[in-house]
Amino acid sequence: MNETPGPDGREESLAERLARIETLLTPARDELSHAERSLEPAWRRVTRGEPRWASTGAVVTVVAFQFLLPHRLSVQPRWLMPVVELLLLAALVAGNPHRIERRSGGYRALGLVLTLAIGVANGYSAARLVVGLVRGTEPAPAATLLLTGGAIWLINVVIFGLLYWELDRGGPAARAQGERDVPDFLFVQMQSPELAPPHWEPAYLDYFYLSFTNSTAFSPTDVMPVTRWAKMLMLLQSVVSLMTVVLVVARAVNILK
Repeated sequence: MNETPGPDGREESLAERLARIETLLTPARDELSHAERSLEPAWRRVTRGEPRWASTGAVVTVVAFQFLLPHRLSVQPRWLMPVVELLLLAALVAGNPHRIERRSGGYRALGLVLTLAIGVANGYSAARLVVGLVRGTEPAPAATLLLTGGAIWLINVVIFGLLYWELDRGGPAARAQGERDVPDFLFVQMQSPELAPPHWEPAYLDYFYLSFTNSTAFSPTDVMPVTRWAKMLMLLQSVVSLMTVVLVVARAVNILK
């Protein structure tokens, strides 16, 4: 009862018939899978890891600015934080010297520790500066005060750019592997893929631009935060930037008068 004539006229069992149907359906299934992958947004596909140079250059720039800050605003001893940051950076570069593709829990933790170290050092400098301005004990002349405040503000931009870059969709290595479907930040190229090259992924410079515009406009511009942590982090950056700019400029104007 379970046997029917096959294509060659030979009686075939139900199992043989199902196997033949499966063989016939396999090419169509493969074509459908390929079509689905081609329709998938470029930023969700597996891509090459981004080059290392941009994020490395940002950290080196921060270290250089830290040495330019007044002695009274730096963590003591003055060389401690820059040396710690450079050692952490060297370990990260050794793990991914050219492109950020290798992913592990330890490597990701190392990157977050580096960002935290820079943030702590700059937070200390900003707090010392703000306290001095509020109490009226900051001795710097107007020009020096503006330069110092500008350096702290710029370091703050780099720090938040690194945070956005390290946290969005699991970090640069996870983004390259397309491990997470839901973005934390929605870039224009994600909404309008025709404006971006194939396999586009946000890189550090995109997050630096996001950080810079948030520090100047005190609100999102063309990049929208999607998740709650992204919104709260952008809110924190706007508050820190606003306090630094307002207090430094007000004090400098008062000195000039």
